[in-house]
Amino acid sequence: MATYLIRRLNLFIATSLLLIGILFYATRLFPVDLGYALSGIQYPSEAQAAQIVDDYHLDKGDVSQYIAYARERLSGNLGLSVTSKRPVAEELFMVLPASFELALVAGCIALAFGIPLGLVAALSHHQALKKFIMAGTLTGYSIPVFWLGLTLSLWFGVKLGWLPISGQINLLYDIRPVTGLMLLDTLLSDSPYRIAAFRDALMHIIMPAITLAVLPFTVVVRITRAAMTNVMNQTYIRAAEARGLPYSKIVLHHALPNALIPLLKHIGLMLGPFASYAIMVEVIFSWPGIGAWLVSGIYQRDYTVIQSGILTVALIIIFLSILIEVFYTLANPFSRKEFYGSN
Repeated sequence: MATYLIRRLNLFIATSLLLIGILFYATRLFPVDLGYALSGIQYPSEAQAAQIVDDYHLDKGDVSQYIAYARERLSGNLGLSVTSKRPVAEELFMVLPASFELALVAGCIALAFGIPLGLVAALSHHQALKKFIMAGTLTGYSIPVFWLGLTLSLWFGVKLGWLPISGQINLLYDIRPVTGLMLLDTLLSDSPYRIAAFRDALMHIIMPAITLAVLPFTVVVRITRAAMTNVMNQTYIRAAEARGLPYSKIVLHHALPNALIPLLKHIGLMLGPFASYAIMVEVIFSWPGIGAWLVSGIYQRDYTVIQSGILTVALIIIFLSILIEVFYTLANPFSRKEFYGSN
């Protein structure tokens, strides 16, 4: 297993270096001075200019410049934001928790509703119900996320007034950040109105989370249905039925755990589209996460923010994809053939 983990670690390192190389090349295409694009300092003093040249090896060859660029970015030196004049790393750590919170809630919604519906679609004997569930998932998969977000905002936010349409919490609540996750910070707060603040934060996250959950929800339903249909036809399931085990025990204790293994693999494949959807959702609902921060940086031509936002999102996707692949390998003995064959 150690060999397998080392291989995946090498894959993560190689992919990350390739990503940094693409960003390094793209940075040279920005229509500004290279030192400005790298550091975010538009009018540096002589000392600052000399420091930029020394940090990024701008007086040396391309290979040396790439190594210096990779070293600076991976060490946390992301430059200054062109618009706010603050360190980009500081701004990044401020917006990341909000994105993680939104993605976590959306993922929980997708799994909590998608897995049961997938089971119903696979095990139900009512053909009309099966067709209705699959038609609904196909419709949800086909709906553009920006249209869905705007429609939910219009109906439930503007016309009905049930839910807030922007932000993470009402500005009247002064909640001291602890973890950066607003739902958790409100409960950890010692404020006398923390319960009211928690309810307000919960109301704010409902629409963006539901909008973001639609894509993974439809995929979870379809994969769960297909996997359960396949598992229920396996020999060991028929043997359990022949031994007289209760049907519910067969489904929950034997079939479902094995059906969730293919779902784990597809979750890793969904990370890229999920991240792109999350960026659009954050913009639509003015959610203070990395997606809205990155899009704002693009509009304002904040070159250091653009580089850091793309690098961070891509590295998170790469890391989580490889991590999910490792979990999938641990859960699925058949996927270990490559590992055992290498020994």
